[in-house]
Amino acid sequence: MADQTVATNGALDAGGVRIDPGFLMRRRVKDLLARFILFLSASVSVFVSAAIVYILISESLSFFEVVSIWDFLTDTQWTPLFTDAHYGILPLLSATLIVSGIALLVAVPAGTVLAVYLSEYAPPKLREGLKPVLELLGGVPTVIYGYFALLFVTPMLQTFMPGLNGFNMLAPGLVMGVMILPYVVSVSEDAMRAVPDTLREGAYALGFSRFHTAVRVVIPGALSGITAAYILGMSRAVGETMVVAIAAGQNPNFTLDPTEGAATMTAYIVQVSLGDLPHGSIGYQTIFAVGLTLFLITLLFNIAGFWLRRRFREVY
Repeated sequence: MADQTVATNGALDAGGVRIDPGFLMRRRVKDLLARFILFLSASVSVFVSAAIVYILISESLSFFEVVSIWDFLTDTQWTPLFTDAHYGILPLLSATLIVSGIALLVAVPAGTVLAVYLSEYAPPKLREGLKPVLELLGGVPTVIYGYFALLFVTPMLQTFMPGLNGFNMLAPGLVMGVMILPYVVSVSEDAMRAVPDTLREGAYALGFSRFHTAVRVVIPGALSGITAAYILGMSRAVGETMVVAIAAGQNPNFTLDPTEGAATMTAYIVQVSLGDLPHGSIGYQTIFAVGLTLFLITLLFNIAGFWLRRRFREVY
């Protein structure tokens, strides 16, 4: 009789409370709907990434049917829009790496020191007030950074370096270092804060000072996260557009001298995108060849960061 009542009016849970079958059905439908929405959200990012890679590769293949990969990688001239066209990526690549390297020389040491201070030395109230101020730097439009580099940093540097060109790679590199500083500080500080306090207490028990604890315990323990911060900053610097387009110039120049002007890969993409090149022309396809090169560079950085995180995670 009891079994018949349960079958008619619903199931009983472990506490003997009768559950409405309609409620179970609605909960099951909601669960399936939530799973579908989450799967769809995850699939969107994968689909967009795959679409970007497909467009870059398909358009670049048409470019490399006309220009050999060897000439593309070894030629020291980049004049795709001239009558005597050359398609060597080295001038754009060297400028991109030099500007990004200067930015890292500013952001890595300054970001690491600030992260150590916020994590180990700063009082809680100061930390909670200083971090948002630093992160506000990441919200400033990059075009403002570009004009700041051109109209303020470059004239200031020219007072110490009279021969400095108006368009150069040094000023935008320094400004980009300040621009990516919030990324390095935020991610590094979060990684340091995640180090268990028991490690710090053990170091203090052994007689370590706060500085030695930060250098010998906290930084090695958070090295995987700190490495991720450096890789994120490098990827951000390599992909920056407006700062270098405004302050470094748009003339491809194969040089290792940061006091000279040069065009980076992103600056060239902006320059050509604003033109009236016909779709499908070799000049138009250079955009995708340069974009594919930039994509591969950032991919290599991310792979290197993933490998370093795994390596240091195994060591520490």
